[in-house]
Amino acid sequence: MITRDRIRKRFLKRKLRSKKNKGTEERPRLVVFRSNRYIYVQAVDDTKGQTLAAASSLEKELRESLKSTCNIEAAKKVGELIAKRLLEKNITKVVFDRNGYIYHGKVKALADAAREAGLNF
Repeated sequence: MITRDRIRKRFLKRKLRSKKNKGTEERPRLVVFRSNRYIYVQAVDDTKGQTLAAASSLEKELRESLKSTCNIEAAKKVGELIAKRLLEKNITKVVFDRNGYIYHGKVKALADAAREAGLNF
């Protein structure tokens, strides 16, 4: 039987393995966070410790246009939005940090939408 403790340990192990990616000003780290209700993404410059751009399904413009804020369609919209905001700042290359989440479902949909909108991973 798999307990919550074992699941949490596996998640933390994956998260530590993916923390090797570092972002710079020219190529920031695109960090994903999923909660049960929303999905968040931000572009971080690790050398300065600054957030360059952020987007989430919590934003009013996205919440009104979506049926649910925690499904694959919401993740696609958030991916398009972060790509648009980064392209406005002339940033096209990023390092994708899935933050320990399995590259499947919402995380994959967000990454694919950002790629289609013009970002290079």
